[in-house]
Amino acid sequence: MWKRTGFAVCLLLWSLPSLAVCPVWSPSRAQDEVSRLQQQLAQWNEHYWKQGASEVSDAVYDQLSARLAAWQRCFALEPVNSAPVLPGGSVKHPVAHTGVQKLAGKQALRRWMAGKTDLWAQPKVDGVAVTLIYRNGELAQAISRGDGLAGEDWTAKIRAIPSIPEMVSGALANSVLQGELFLRTENHIQKQAGGLNARAKVAGAMMRRDESSILNDLAFFVWAWPDGPATLAQKLVELSKAGFSHEAQYSVPVSTVEDVEKLRSRWFTSELPFVTDGVVVRSGTEPAGNTWLPGQGNWVVAWKYEPPEEIAMVKDIQFAIGRTGKISVVALLEPVQLDDKRVQRVNLGSVRRWQELDVAPGDQIAISLAGQGIPRIDSVAWRSLVRDKPVPPAPRFTPLTCFYASAECQEQFIARLVWLSSPKALGIEGLGESGWRGLNQAHHFEHLFSWLALTKEQLQSTPGISPERGLQLWHRFSLVREKPLIRWLIALGAPLPQPTLKVTADTTWQQMRTRNEKEWQRFPAIGAEKARQIVAFMHASEIKKLSAWLSEQGIKAFQ
Repeated sequence: MWKRTGFAVCLLLWSLPSLAVCPVWSPSRAQDEVSRLQQQLAQWNEHYWKQGASEVSDAVYDQLSARLAAWQRCFALEPVNSAPVLPGGSVKHPVAHTGVQKLAGKQALRRWMAGKTDLWAQPKVDGVAVTLIYRNGELAQAISRGDGLAGEDWTAKIRAIPSIPEMVSGALANSVLQGELFLRTENHIQKQAGGLNARAKVAGAMMRRDESSILNDLAFFVWAWPDGPATLAQKLVELSKAGFSHEAQYSVPVSTVEDVEKLRSRWFTSELPFVTDGVVVRSGTEPAGNTWLPGQGNWVVAWKYEPPEEIAMVKDIQFAIGRTGKISVVALLEPVQLDDKRVQRVNLGSVRRWQELDVAPGDQIAISLAGQGIPRIDSVAWRSLVRDKPVPPAPRFTPLTCFYASAECQEQFIARLVWLSSPKALGIEGLGESGWRGLNQAHHFEHLFSWLALTKEQLQSTPGISPERGLQLWHRFSLVREKPLIRWLIALGAPLPQPTLKVTADTTWQQMRTRNEKEWQRFPAIGAEKARQIVAFMHASEIKKLSAWLSEQGIKAFQ
């Protein structure tokens, strides 16, 4: 199909919310940033077309192309041609490749389909576009797409692909076929396996001078037969007779956008013999081939799948201190939509990893959804010219700090509160970070368990908490008093491995405090270093004070 031509940039702009905000740059910096991105896109294009090397995904390339166009508008810079200069080659296509217009979504497709009849949907097979020319029943020539008007002679390589017929008959005996050279797959599910870098593998095999074993794994999907039989239905019959079998199997008549949507979803989640990146909707009839021009195929459109990753601009870098004192780095983003999630922040990991990633405000990063829909950074797609990165806080916090509240302990203290109310610890439902911050601000907690001393009246009169919810919290706080010691140890953050926690479930707090390092090493999953950490935890002054306070409050686990 129409790959990496910038043809769909204008259609993509509206779907990138962060593009609506122009960067705050001086004219000279804007010129520099635009020039650098322009050069990078040109380099990626050259590597892609001349070497078959895909250094970034199509989603990243398309979004950065759209971002470039937006920056040019923001600063009234002369726009670059949206279609890059592609290697045209020396062999002219008998019929130009028009490409396929990419629509932005369901409503755009609905508008395009309005009033049209005899429409068909096909998977948008992800491969490399080629023209096959049959003369007198024989495969006479194969031409790479090139710039749509002319390409390279790939005849020898195409003839070495066993799945492509060398001899045809009937209506196909003298024909021009346009289609996708693709990598055959077995039981490929696009939603699970993604693109497999299949297109780059095909392009690489065709561009290498030597023979490649991968040619045995290639096949051809015909998506255009200019000047062939009058209707697509008739074309499918003839193609099937000639051995092009996928076309009839994966061409489905459609009349509504809902029909297309169902097929798009089915092909995205079903086993297919090829990699796909969306669905194509085409008219069953086409104009004469001598009228075809690159970028002007208005009888066929594509509705691509949502990209597995999105480009987001970094607005700011912030540092968060967790309950164990570890510092993590968070990137605040211009909002982007990933699947059904609006993503405005992503965790970059530790300070060391952030420094290795080299992420600064103004950078464009590629993000995707990991397991359970958690946003993650995949790569830095584009770095801003100015590297203005904040200084991380000094690493002065440890697993034994901030059990008591203080100004400098604010973040680790709140993180400890959030942890103790989690299902793994004391399991206090209905309290998250914002709730704990509100309680702490209203009642000025002295330490990690000060909330146990709050009265019913105090909770019911807390700003931002209704009397009903205050009463509910009081009941939940009261219930945790009966929790077993193992849950309180988890709430405190005791460095006890899970197997040891289970073994020591019936042990008292006093027994735990009297064990030395050698005795701890007799328990499962505890070595010398872990034993040292446990003993240090048990005898830490803040832990000693907290355990005594919990005992005074009547918490059975500490009595």
